[in-house]
Amino acid sequence: MIRISFLLLFLFSITISAQNNAIGNSEKLVYTASYNMSGILTDLAQVTMETSPVKTSKATLLRLKCTAFTYSKWDSFFKIRDLYETYVNPKTLTPYLHNRDINEGGYFKNMKYTFSHKTKTVKSVQTKKNNWVVKETLPLGSGTKDIISTLYTIRTFDLTSLSPGTSKIFTILFDREEIKAKVTYLGKETISTALGSKACYKIALGSANTNTVNGTLWLTADENKIPVYGKFKIPVGTGELKIKSASGLKH
Repeated sequence: MIRISFLLLFLFSITISAQNNAIGNSEKLVYTASYNMSGILTDLAQVTMETSPVKTSKATLLRLKCTAFTYSKWDSFFKIRDLYETYVNPKTLTPYLHNRDINEGGYFKNMKYTFSHKTKTVKSVQTKKNNWVVKETLPLGSGTKDIISTLYTIRTFDLTSLSPGTSKIFTILFDREEIKAKVTYLGKETISTALGSKACYKIALGSANTNTVNGTLWLTADENKIPVYGKFKIPVGTGELKIKSASGLKH
């Protein structure tokens, strides 16, 4: 069975300190998630990524929101209704609050992180059915981010300065554990997409612990650097993420 969270797990960051010159305040990217079923690639779900400004009493933050849902004809097979969102500094994409609310095949979980960069800690609250709650305070490593702010951070990096074969390792906080991600820049490639033919930066994504490649991602080789295509592996097969539409781009 496919879980959209696996799609997100493989979209790792290349840098932790770049400034945001690629992502605007009202961007919307829509994707089709496909899964290889018995040798046939089948469109199962839609993934939408959106940004919006949020004013607080002290500052204006940027909300990074990702939703995933199966198409209605597949709901009886494996229904997915997922929400991932993070509130970040608009310039640095430093996370302050992260919320993950998933419903996958009848499995429910909510995970919230509150980042304290001064104390280098993260307060986590996990809830499930029947009022099951676990609260923990975790140490925050230097440069560690949640999965969504990591996903957007990849686009702030100057990929033109990298040579093919360059690898970097960074850290993502997921399910209260730090995951070491290995990212390797593979070079440029032109591919056909729903947005037309696009010159893209191609990167390999995987685990630093096992030194394996779990997916490949193509980002447009322009100032927006939007993900337009991805191929990934999950424990039960393979799949693809293909862009359908893009609006509100910064450039």
